[in-house]
Amino acid sequence: MNSRIRVELSKFQNDNEITLQVRNENMKTLVGTIYGPKDSAYENGKFKIDIIIPDDYPFVPPKMKFITPVWHPNISSVTGAICIDILKEGHWSPALNLKTVLISLQSLLNEPIPDDPQDAVVAGQLLNDPDLFFQTAKTWTENYAQITDDTEEEIL
Repeated sequence: MNSRIRVELSKFQNDNEITLQVRNENMKTLVGTIYGPKDSAYENGKFKIDIIIPDDYPFVPPKMKFITPVWHPNISSVTGAICIDILKEGHWSPALNLKTVLISLQSLLNEPIPDDPQDAVVAGQLLNDPDLFFQTAKTWTENYAQITDDTEEEIL
């Protein structure tokens, strides 16, 4: 498994939009970083994602949750839990990799799916008052996703 993770880490070397860092020597705990998509409420945001690699990876999906608080119907505003198909058993494939998942999460920020929410309150706001949703998501991005170099070390 470590060799698979090493290969996957190499795919991030020249990417400025998505990064992956190892938290410990056994390479089972990682931190992914994605940037908010342009022209979205998440633009200029830097979002950290906690990644746990299970022993039977890549045959089962990694466990992921947002460290950075985010206002989004498919991400819990309380726990950071993520609702996206490719992280669920039955939808995951060993052909997928960590970069694919992080790109999918970045895309999910831009294209929320309120009909399959992780956070029903946020989904309701998006469906009933899209302008308020956009403003709230933008405010959360400004308040929580503007990580400086000083606070990045605390996350790792």
